[in-house]
Amino acid sequence: MDRVKEISKFLVIPRDIVILSHRNPDGDAIGSSTALKLFLEKSGHTARIIFPSDFPDIYSFLPKTDDIIIYDFEKEKVEKIIDKTEVIFFLDFSGLDRIDKIGEFVLSSNALKIHIDHHIDPEPIADHVLWDTKASSTSELVFDFINLLNGAKDIDEEVAIALMTGIITDTGSFKYSTTSKTFLTASKLMEYNIDLNALQNKIYNSLTEKQLRLIGHALDNRMEIIPEYHAGLIYLTKQDYKDFDIQRGDTEGLVNYLLMIKNVKIAALITEQPTIIKISLRSKGDISVQEIARKNFNGGGHKNAAGGHVYAKLESVLKRFKSILPSLY
Repeated sequence: MDRVKEISKFLVIPRDIVILSHRNPDGDAIGSSTALKLFLEKSGHTARIIFPSDFPDIYSFLPKTDDIIIYDFEKEKVEKIIDKTEVIFFLDFSGLDRIDKIGEFVLSSNALKIHIDHHIDPEPIADHVLWDTKASSTSELVFDFINLLNGAKDIDEEVAIALMTGIITDTGSFKYSTTSKTFLTASKLMEYNIDLNALQNKIYNSLTEKQLRLIGHALDNRMEIIPEYHAGLIYLTKQDYKDFDIQRGDTEGLVNYLLMIKNVKIAALITEQPTIIKISLRSKGDISVQEIARKNFNGGGHKNAAGGHVYAKLESVLKRFKSILPSLY
């Protein structure tokens, strides 16, 4: 990151700060945002987290989640806050389209803008950028940012737990997108007395009965394996959403079950929403689902984890995904 001294100087006095992350926030978005809020407040700043949409209840154990402002629920409040803020942090997204209509308010804001992210092809939307596609997560980069500002003294157990949550969820418990630096960061965070077993249980062993039954239904009735192309898919219909009362976060991680099959190298979760079809893509090895999402589904992400959406019928999206598979080999 360039001009660290300039940022440090600007943050010497208490500022009014907004932390933005993307629609449908995941563990990394929530973990990095809450950690940064905690850090900034220790320095006397007023920091508010704003998400375009609500977040999964599974992450409500993290500190400051009760303070998160959701644009879908408080649109006028968000507009007023952004209009008055002095600093805006962009966390865990590469372009303003990922924050929906909030992007319009950001464009007209004169606030200092700081972008921290690890996704491919970031848009030039900020005054200062800390960007690294090799980083495991935005949480890893927020840890770097805090240290660049010589703020290690303000990291405590709460900040460490929030950052570790982001790293764990974005790496699938250190199964992918890791480097030696990722493990070094995790090692340093463990020095703050994190109970890693308890944290893993909160993240991965807190399903409701409904969620577990949904997984069973998806694997038994909605899974299709395409062995000739080492591919698998799961789809969910509007009726499934009604039958299982599917809420935000209920389908998180569902696509990863397909990659547990030995010969499956690319996996898709395709869900029928009220007005659009959403697709989550995962892969093993050299298959770039980021390219597939960008070219075919108005999306993006990482090489082995991406997503997108299209305005189409479920059947046509299923056919489109299958039609792409021969070109991968």
